[in-house]
Amino acid sequence: MEIIDLRSDTVTQPTQEMRDAMANARVGDDVYGEDPTVNRLEAEAAEMFGMEAGLFVTSGTQGNLIALLTHASRGSEVIVGDKSHIVLYEQAGMSALGGIMPHPLPVQDNGTLLLDDIENAIREDDAHFPRTTLVTIENTQGTVGAVPLSPEYTQQVSDLAHRHNLKLHIDGARIFNAATAYNVSPAEIIAGADSMTFCLSKGLGAPVGSILVGNKEFIHEAHRTRKVLGGGMRQAGVLAAAGLIGLHKMSQRLHEDHANAAHLAESLRDVPGVRVVSQHTSFVFFWLEETAKLNPTEFASAMQEHNILLSPYPGYERKFRMVLHYWITRERVDEVVRAMQMVLG
Repeated sequence: MEIIDLRSDTVTQPTQEMRDAMANARVGDDVYGEDPTVNRLEAEAAEMFGMEAGLFVTSGTQGNLIALLTHASRGSEVIVGDKSHIVLYEQAGMSALGGIMPHPLPVQDNGTLLLDDIENAIREDDAHFPRTTLVTIENTQGTVGAVPLSPEYTQQVSDLAHRHNLKLHIDGARIFNAATAYNVSPAEIIAGADSMTFCLSKGLGAPVGSILVGNKEFIHEAHRTRKVLGGGMRQAGVLAAAGLIGLHKMSQRLHEDHANAAHLAESLRDVPGVRVVSQHTSFVFFWLEETAKLNPTEFASAMQEHNILLSPYPGYERKFRMVLHYWITRERVDEVVRAMQMVLG
């Protein structure tokens, strides 16, 4: 690609191998459970994460909503981070469509919810209160910088939830980045969770789709929930074929994105008017200082003239997010830094 797009890893397009696999995919009617490629993707994803079953869904947002609606009944309460994607960017789906009440807790700078906060948020069995039914965490935690949560922390949250007969759902949109950061298997990074959804269309490079995993009973009910949300697809194997390559091949190269992100963050320290805020996994956040030569709008426009796309992070005029992915090679990282030095120098 001539354009260097750093706005998100959602901008990636399928590789040629994915396109070939899509063109030649074996397909059937997935609503009837007859698409062999979808069935294979669901089964192999579940096995990889140490779960019994999987469900192919259209997006991470749909996967999270299906999990919430399946785990939690109307009028119940879900413990969730106040900076989580579920709270900030999923249009209050749990409330609008499920009648579920969120109980937001402060997300810490390291992406976690404090265990004491979770414990204290669990409702007593009192007729005045909604019943707490579910705890959710996000890994990696995107809004605080794509911070990966450790397997040990996830197990602690799981143990706490299960002591109180609650379920644990993980929004694992970029869960493979977390596993890569801790150098553990996908099954280890989510051990103890009751369900987890991950995206195929971000760093894994597939064009569409996410997978929700859990035990067989949960996925059976989730399948019904997907249907009522309009998520039943027909010959979806053409999409699942790309997902299989993302699952098995693209997931193995994420360490390259992490290394390039670290290199980018270090190189930005020499750019005038730029202050690096954080670098975790494939994300780099930086602040365009008041003393910078250009304001944020002028800066983004000047970078676009160099065929580099970036934009301020939502809600922050001067905070920018750069997301690394398979298009962004080390050479392109250096090209970005040179362009920034040129327009801000």
